[in-house]
Amino acid sequence: MIFHSDRGCQYTSHELAILAAQFNIRLSVGRTGQCWDNALAESFFSTLKNELGDTQPWPSRAAAHTAIFEWIEGSYNLHRLHSSLGYRSPAEYETALAV
Repeated sequence: MIFHSDRGCQYTSHELAILAAQFNIRLSVGRTGQCWDNALAESFFSTLKNELGDTQPWPSRAAAHTAIFEWIEGSYNLHRLHSSLGYRSPAEYETALAV
C-alpha cells in the first residue's frame, strides 16, 4: 500500500515513517511546488464528496467505511462514466477489452 501526501510536517515526520514501516506502508510525497503530482487523487476525492455527499458527519467510522465502499464498488467502479476510458464505465471498458 502507498500513502501519498503533500510535504506537510505531519506527513514527513519520523513518527509517521516508523508507523508506516510497522504496517508495510510505503510513504510517498509530492514534489515541492508541483500541484499536479496528486491531481488524480484530488479529482477522485472531489468526486466522492460531491456524489456521496459531504454535508453532515457520519455516525461512526464503520458507517462511513460502508457507505464509501458501497459507492466505490457499486457506482464509481461499475457505472460512472470516465473520460479516461472514452466516456465508458469501467465495467463497459473491461468487457470491451475481453472481447
